[in-house]
Amino acid sequence: MKIKKLNIKSYRHLEDVNFDFTYPEGHKKEGLPLDKICIIGQSATGKTGILELFKDNISSLSKAKILGNTSNTYLLQYDNSLLDGNVQIEYLCHDGNLITEKNKISKNGTEFQDLPSEVSGTESMLIQEGLKLLYFNADIISKETIDILNQNPLDILSVMSDKRQGNSNANGHSHNSEYIYEFSQAVNVEVWLLLLSKILNYRKAFTQLMSELINKGVIGDLNRLNKEYINWSKVHENPLSAFAEAINPVLDKLGLEVDLVNTEYTVPIRSKITGDIISISNLSTGTKGLLLSLFPLMQLNTDNAIILLDEPERSLFPDIQIDLMSYYQKLAPNAQFITATHSPFIAAAFEPEERFILYFDADGKVAVRKGESPIGDDPNDMLMNDFKVKYYNEFGKEAYKKYLDLKRRIMQEKDQDKKNELLIELTKLGDKYNF
Repeated sequence: MKIKKLNIKSYRHLEDVNFDFTYPEGHKKEGLPLDKICIIGQSATGKTGILELFKDNISSLSKAKILGNTSNTYLLQYDNSLLDGNVQIEYLCHDGNLITEKNKISKNGTEFQDLPSEVSGTESMLIQEGLKLLYFNADIISKETIDILNQNPLDILSVMSDKRQGNSNANGHSHNSEYIYEFSQAVNVEVWLLLLSKILNYRKAFTQLMSELINKGVIGDLNRLNKEYINWSKVHENPLSAFAEAINPVLDKLGLEVDLVNTEYTVPIRSKITGDIISISNLSTGTKGLLLSLFPLMQLNTDNAIILLDEPERSLFPDIQIDLMSYYQKLAPNAQFITATHSPFIAAAFEPEERFILYFDADGKVAVRKGESPIGDDPNDMLMNDFKVKYYNEFGKEAYKKYLDLKRRIMQEKDQDKKNELLIELTKLGDKYNF
């Protein structure tokens, strides 16, 4: 399922704001939902609110039921208590278009009727393709999550013995074909136990292997030990291998990498400079957020998922922000990404038609416009064209004023020697500020 359109008559402080999230006329995917969407806007324009609107609406749809018989299909259950305001959202599902509002739902142009009394029929879920939603909050780092990742895998396994692995999460979904997960400071611990289960089971099996080899007296025979391990590895693939392959290119910019040998932590991170293993709690804020958002994408089936990212650039250096969206898309190539950002580096990874800029109009109301700069454009051009930010501060403005004055004086100067001196000064100033 993917989002096609959002029409807001009124929602929180937003009024009469409409979004068409489909490819434009002439595009090879004309009319289909955009694969990735970037929502830009200064604080208080409503970027995060729109992500929360999608999250709440999809949560309601995940529980909606219909009752069908030979004559009609009725809306049996639709919990719209999460929704607020006058909003219409259009989705593309596997069997057509679904339009949802606070008090009604229609599919392929036909509105589901309210259920009359004493009507029988077959009960089913409204969405049968398996809803998948991941919402990564800007405040993604929680003490509970870091504490889990800081534990030895065997200690985590002892905790899991008291719980049914993957039994539930905050929304009641428990498997990869259908889920609604929100990653924030209030994330459910059992969600992380589910995500880590493949790695934990691998570590358990590895520990059992070592115990068996010790009992056989193999540990002292390196050749036999290596042979036993190679044979075992053919059947037991390290689940961290694929994650390391995907994330190590971005960790490399931080001088880090996922270590496939260390067994002290569930996701061991090694310094490429010192060779030391670093606990998750000792990583930088940006690196923690990066790992906590990328890891779930590797562990879950993200085909046709909707992934909401709120300020993914937080605490990350620009060199990582530049390629960040490509890392997300490599891990979830068939998902629809909806990103809210303040970063021109993040925004530059989107086509102009994929950017939606929220701004305050002359009347103080929030309006929306499309992007202008081409994908991959210079961040300064992004700031000027899409963000409409005059990015020179008072010192830069004064330097640019002097630069223009020098150009004027050069044109008016008659003495060639003085003209050359002014030209040298102009060149130095232009090189310094890249004018």
